[in-house]
Amino acid sequence: MAAGDTYLHRVVAVLNAFRADDDCLGAAELARRSGLPRSTAHRIVLELVEAGLLERQGTRVRLGLKLFEIGQRVPRQRVLRDAAVPYMSDLREATRQTVHLAVLEGGEVVYVEILGSPGGPKLPSKVGGRLPAHVTGVGKAILAFSPPEVVKAVLETELVRTSERSVTAPGLLARELETIHREGVAYDREESGPGIVCAASPVLGPDGLALGALSVSGWSNRMRLATVAPAVHTAALTLSRTLGQPQGRAAGTS
Repeated sequence: MAAGDTYLHRVVAVLNAFRADDDCLGAAELARRSGLPRSTAHRIVLELVEAGLLERQGTRVRLGLKLFEIGQRVPRQRVLRDAAVPYMSDLREATRQTVHLAVLEGGEVVYVEILGSPGGPKLPSKVGGRLPAHVTGVGKAILAFSPPEVVKAVLETELVRTSERSVTAPGLLARELETIHREGVAYDREESGPGIVCAASPVLGPDGLALGALSVSGWSNRMRLATVAPAVHTAALTLSRTLGQPQGRAAGTS
């Protein structure tokens, strides 16, 4: 067994094999995605089913309800989501566009809540789904207000391209983050996917660091970023204050 290759790591590998758009997976696919021998993956699946973390669907399995229940107990996401939903609803009503709430995990953003808009674009984001932080408005908004070591780790990894307009040069991304820190608003100009744009702003904690970010997304030919950006910024500032951000601190000040 390789260093660090513990039973727990194998269990996590099986659970991480599920993607946001998956319903059920078979044993062979789970083994392939997790990189485990089929017999090992099968044994782990049986134990996870018994524990309620996976559920059987014929000869295949899917993530179990118990995982959802456990996820709802995570304090940061739960508190942030519960506080954010009223502001997200107002933001959707004001802009008639899709509103996102996301947090950063490593070099990716995880979507905690999404309030969709009728007639909006089919977005690559889903609740519980992930996207590379550097190609999303919410990701860049969070990174611009994250500790230097967090930003450094992202800049030193391979910046993948998800569309023709994705920024993959570390120097360009670093300069963009500096601008976002000054202005308090980040943009996705078709960087996460063709035809999709968004404006995002960080939700800050009392220490001035990002807890997450709000964004408004829509079609590039229907939504004017300059129009929705002030609304997103105001909502994020108000939410920050609700969560304990000191009054009078602008998102773009250091």
